[in-house]
Amino acid sequence: MRLVHLDLKGAAPRVSYLEQVFPLLSQLGANGILIEYEDMFPFKGELEILKTPYAYSEEDIERIQQLAELHKLEVVPLVQTFGHVEFILKHEKYQHLREVERFPNSFNPHVPDTLALLKSILSQVIEKHRRSTWIHIGADEVFHLGEGMDSKNWMSRHKGDTGTMYLRHIKEVLGFIATQYRGLRALMWDDMLRKISVGALRGERMGRAAVAPELGVSAAPVRVAALAGVMSGAWQEPVPGPVGTRVSGEHEEPQASSCCWHRCPCPHPCSRHREAMARLAPLRRYDHYSVLCELLPVGIPSLAICLQTLVNGGFTEETKRKVLDALGFQSMQLEQSTCEGRGAFPGVEIYHMVEQVNGHLKESILKALEEESAIKGWFSPYHRKRQFGNPRNMESFGSKVLKLHEDWESFIRDLRAHLERVYFPDTVEEWMEENVNPYLDQLRDLVRDYQ
Repeated sequence: MRLVHLDLKGAAPRVSYLEQVFPLLSQLGANGILIEYEDMFPFKGELEILKTPYAYSEEDIERIQQLAELHKLEVVPLVQTFGHVEFILKHEKYQHLREVERFPNSFNPHVPDTLALLKSILSQVIEKHRRSTWIHIGADEVFHLGEGMDSKNWMSRHKGDTGTMYLRHIKEVLGFIATQYRGLRALMWDDMLRKISVGALRGERMGRAAVAPELGVSAAPVRVAALAGVMSGAWQEPVPGPVGTRVSGEHEEPQASSCCWHRCPCPHPCSRHREAMARLAPLRRYDHYSVLCELLPVGIPSLAICLQTLVNGGFTEETKRKVLDALGFQSMQLEQSTCEGRGAFPGVEIYHMVEQVNGHLKESILKALEEESAIKGWFSPYHRKRQFGNPRNMESFGSKVLKLHEDWESFIRDLRAHLERVYFPDTVEEWMEENVNPYLDQLRDLVRDYQ
C-alpha cells in the first residue's frame, strides 16, 4: 500500500480539484488515499455540531470514492480515536471528555461517554465507506495521557501505567470494529506503541491491527518486528508496515514555501540523498488550532518525489526524470529546493504564484517603505498621523509606491481567483491573512495616507 494521506484539518480541497489530482497520484505510484476528514465529514444528528460550514456533502463523499475507484486508489478513512481530537473536544458539549480539562487534545479513556461517542463517529464514517477494506484509527500523539485525575486514580488502583491504559482503550476501539464490521481491517500509527514494551504488547494480544509508521521528522519507515506480539503470530519475520506520504505534520514550524522537500519515507534510503531529502512531503496543519502550512498544489512536487522514491526504491536519476515528466518541469535541485520550468500539473499556477509571494512580496514592500529616504524623511508615521507633508518631496516617491501597490493588488486578485477554484472561502481568507496581508496592508495603509 502506497497511501497519500489527505489530512483535511486545514485547506481541504474542493472535490473538483481532487478530480484533477487523483489521476496524477495514480500515475506517480499511489494506490490508496488515506482521508482524515475531521470536521469536513458530513456528520448527522447529534454529531452535526462537529462539521464545518464548508464540510463535504454525502454526495461529495460518494463522488470522492467513485473518483478513487476510477483511478485504482483504495480509500482508507481515518478517524482519530484518542489524540488529535481538538475538532471534537473544542466544543463545550464534549468538554467533559477531555483527559485534562484545560486541553482539547486527547480523550479521557475512563469516561463511558468517550467510547460511546467514538462508536457513533466511527459508525457514521464507516457506513459511508462500505467499499473500504481498511479503517485507520489514528491513535498517535495522545498528549497529556495519564495527567488527568481519572487516569491517575486508575493507575493507582490497577498498579498500571500509561502504556497499559493506552492499550486498554485501543483494544476497546478495535473490539467494536471487529464486532460490528467483520472483515474490516484496522490501521494505526505506531508512535505510542514504540514506548510500550514488547512483553506488554504480547500480554494485551491486540489482534490483527496493522501498524503504520508515523513518519516523523527524521524517522525512516519502522520495521514491525518488535511488534510481532501485537499481530497474534501473523507476522513472525520483520516486514515493513504500510507506508504513506503524509499530508500532515508536527514538531516543526508551519511553512508556506513552494518546493518543500519534506519527509522522505523511502524504504531503502540512500545516504547521499537522505540529507537532501530530509524535509519531504506536503503539510496541511499541525493541529486543529495551528495556522495553515503549505497548500496542496505547492506541495505536489514534494509528494511526487516521495511517491516515485517509494516505487523505485530510491531517488535515482531515472526517478527524477519520471517526476519531471509527470510534473512538466525541466529540472529540479533538491539541495536548493527549486524547480525550473512552467510545470503542467493541477494547481501549477498556484505553485508559481505562491513562489512569487514568498520570494518577493515582503522584500519589495519593506524595501520601498524602509529604504526610500523621502518616505523616511518627509512621510514618516508622525507626518501621516497628522496628515501633513511637503508635496515636492512626496511626489519624489509617489509614482513608484502607487505602481508597486497597483502591481501587487492585481497579482493578488489573480491569485485569489485561482485559490477560489481549489479551496473554500475560509481557506482562502486564512491563507491571505497569514501570508499576504501582514505585508500588503502596510503598503495599502501608506497609499491611503498618501492619497
